[in-house]
Amino acid sequence: MEALFAVLDAINGVLLSVPVLLALLAIGLLFTIWSGFSQYRSLTHGVALVAGHGIDTSHGPGALTHFQALTAAMSGTVGLGAIAGMAIAVDFGGPGAVFWMWVVGLVGMALKTTEVTLSLLFRDTQDPENPHGGAMYVARDGLATISPKLKPFGRIVGGLFAVSLMLFAFTGGNMFQTWSVADTTREYFGVPTWITGVILAVCAGAVILGGIKRIGNVTKTLVPFKCGVYVLCGLYVIITHADALPECFRMIFAGAFSKTDGVGAFTGGTLGTAFMWGMKRALFSSESGLGTAPIAHAAVKTPEPVTEGVVAGLEPFIDTIFVCTVTGLVVLITGVWNRPPAATWQEPPALVQTAPGHWQPQLQPQQLELRDNSLKTNTAGSPVFVVVERGGERTRLYGSYNTDSSGSRFDWQPLASVEMPKLVEPGVFADFRGSTLVAKGFDTVHDGLGRWLITIAVWVFGLSCIISYGYYGEQGVIYLFGERAVTPFRWLWCVAAAAACFGFIKTSGQLDTISTIGMGFMYAINLPLLLILGSRAMRSYHSYFRRLKSGEIALK
Repeated sequence: MEALFAVLDAINGVLLSVPVLLALLAIGLLFTIWSGFSQYRSLTHGVALVAGHGIDTSHGPGALTHFQALTAAMSGTVGLGAIAGMAIAVDFGGPGAVFWMWVVGLVGMALKTTEVTLSLLFRDTQDPENPHGGAMYVARDGLATISPKLKPFGRIVGGLFAVSLMLFAFTGGNMFQTWSVADTTREYFGVPTWITGVILAVCAGAVILGGIKRIGNVTKTLVPFKCGVYVLCGLYVIITHADALPECFRMIFAGAFSKTDGVGAFTGGTLGTAFMWGMKRALFSSESGLGTAPIAHAAVKTPEPVTEGVVAGLEPFIDTIFVCTVTGLVVLITGVWNRPPAATWQEPPALVQTAPGHWQPQLQPQQLELRDNSLKTNTAGSPVFVVVERGGERTRLYGSYNTDSSGSRFDWQPLASVEMPKLVEPGVFADFRGSTLVAKGFDTVHDGLGRWLITIAVWVFGLSCIISYGYYGEQGVIYLFGERAVTPFRWLWCVAAAAACFGFIKTSGQLDTISTIGMGFMYAINLPLLLILGSRAMRSYHSYFRRLKSGEIALK
């Protein structure tokens, strides 16, 4: 498995490299200026449309209202990326990652408006009650408007996007969600991860089998509930630690442009790491420019493509500027991101070679003094790590703390290093991964608040995201193989949801790797499409608001 993750890391290192992320920012700024700051339109006209005001859209093709389409798309965007993903960004990138997340959120509003408008312009409405859309249809039909000779090429590009979409749906939209839910449930309740995986697979299957209308009906209730409860509780934690807010914001802005020293569980971060982690996890959470959300928005009932574009612009604001900020502040302000060891030693253990160039601590639980109850004793085991210095940099050496009939022990994953690493922190840390890290932040206010609130939240967030991505993946299948392949895909989807919890993902780093593997391919296809065809979206955008201003389109 180490070799597999090494290959995936190498692919992600190219497809989600700094030049690619800078290009995405540049494209977002381009459409921000080109649209005359569409962010303002989303926060005004977009809100009116969602509330049922604005213009009359009842006579257009489609199956969902603006509100249902927004919540169906947001059940995918405001998934565990907003909790677990943001926690991972701070855990590895430091406070500065929050700043770059804000940047992505703002420019992402213009990207989302543009890509959804394009999707509506080129959606397939042969079945008016069940339209299909997304980047694959934009490629197939949009490129042909430039030249009919490009139609075969457009079909190939659309097919490549559909394959990438299915890859990302299975990894980031399915496995990331189930693994995060299972990890939090295991941490607090000792439930074996495979049981959680099976339950989630069954629940998701029951909704996905009902198609987009059932998905819309479920998500219109789940999304406002999950966002409202989570944000209110998060604000309570932040207000409780209000005296630490000035220092928290100082760390965010300072960490965005300078080095953050490693301390406690945090291994240290530079401008580059803060930028990479903040950008990558914010992109994973908001999906701006990725090409996924247009698939859900394509099912909206409207005669004006731009209406759904400005509604879609609300997604990055709600998800990234609002929900992700709450998560980032909770992790930072409570101090769980740079927590002290859960257990300390008097004498540092020896680091021994288990194989040439692979090291692990020679450590028994009896050598440690427990600081608190952070090292759980349950049959599901507790993930842990020690902080070492390798090649002049701090890094984590992972393992697990297991208890059975024969007693307690540590099982370590050997760390690859040419020279012997050096232990730099005096103890063993509990590895709070993703949403579990956020839960520990909530626990600092009231013991047990994170246990119940975050466990419930990750179940609701995770389930809604699995449901939406099941639909996204299904649309990729329909584009490639037709409707006949939908039922086998749905069964495979449910199997994958359960399979993610059977032990092959072991660390937050591996979770990040597998959850973003399809993302780079999708950006490599969708961003050029936005540049090539974006002028059509902008013409429609400005035409719509001119007609609205002149009275050609009547408001309700």
